Amino acid sequence: MPWSDASAAPRPLAGVRVLDLTRVVSGPFCTMLLGDLGADVVKVEEPGRGDESRTYGPPFQGGESAYFLSVNRNKRGIALDLKSEEGRATALALAAQADVVVENFRPGALDRLGLGWEALRASNPRVVLCSISGFGAEGPDADRPGYDLIVQGEAGIMGITGQPDGPPTKVGTSIADLVTGLYASQAVLAALRLRDTTGEGQRVEVAMLDALASLLTFNAGIFFATGRDPVRRGNSHATIVPYETFKASDGWVNIGVANDKFWALFCAVAACPELRDDPRFARASLRVENRAALMAELVPVIRARRRDEWVEALSAAGVPCGAIRSVGEVCEAPQLTARGMVLESAHPAAGTTRSIASPARFGGAPPPSPRPAPMLGQHQAEVMGDWLGGRM
Repeated sequence: MPWSDASAAPRPLAGVRVLDLTRVVSGPFCTMLLGDLGADVVKVEEPGRGDESRTYGPPFQGGESAYFLSVNRNKRGIALDLKSEEGRATALALAAQADVVVENFRPGALDRLGLGWEALRASNPRVVLCSISGFGAEGPDADRPGYDLIVQGEAGIMGITGQPDGPPTKVGTSIADLVTGLYASQAVLAALRLRDTTGEGQRVEVAMLDALASLLTFNAGIFFATGRDPVRRGNSHATIVPYETFKASDGWVNIGVANDKFWALFCAVAACPELRDDPRFARASLRVENRAALMAELVPVIRARRRDEWVEALSAAGVPCGAIRSVGEVCEAPQLTARGMVLESAHPAAGTTRSIASPARFGGAPPPSPRPAPMLGQHQAEVMGDWLGGRM
């Protein structure tokens, strides 16, 4: 049965059926977000092998990949061989009962399987098809496979990430995959709204390259306005100083002195009246002009105290700041746990699994308890009964 939690927050997509033909990260993240909102998501995997991310590890929990578990909660799982006549027929029958089909095959692959837009629309005129690809369905790069590392480079993100004298650097998480999944879930919601208005199904497409390039925002604006490429600046800001990362005595801290008021407050906390009174640093623009001299003064000052000491003192004074936390610190942070952002579920093989919740909440209620990521083919009979009345 679709997952339910009587004590949970409202589930806005309750009753919406999503057929998930995706794998790895971008597509599964999209469908997980829809599942988090209450949709009944059925994940289709290849028999015997499953989503290739099931093999990504270590670590594994009870033989299950932590990677796979992290992007596949709130789904039911079935196994179908889409290359067989029977598998395709079953997939088409399920799509006829679905509100949404999400896929991230290479462009054209779904058509070759007999499950493309025309076939889906013929059996279900109200269906929403969301197609996710690396580089889009047309253009010279349409046939290229989309992997996060490759797209981070192709979309210009690595060109502006890293130290000025160091190599281009990727973002520490799968930002291309995840942003694409976010855009795709947003597109699905918009398409459902449009379908409810027009009565007709909709086809939407999200390419990883397009999604990540859209994050260039002001960096692209700089190029369009000047014809010059933005450069890697590490953790510093082009027009604000100090607004960057500093090494404390026992860790790292971000300090954001974004105006002259914060500068005076910072100098008071740092017990450095001589910096406040130095004419080279009296105004924000002067601090930018004299960046090297100011940083030479600040680095030893920040290093003289502990990370949390700086965060406590600067926060008390109203100066924007924050610790550079490890993933472990974040996963156990009181702020997240107090808001119910760390979810637990009981998996049949992996035992108790934990994940970070989707951030949206409704009516002020914390996120509901999730269904754990499915075992391969775990819900085959259940889904066939619910969606097809046991016909296939």
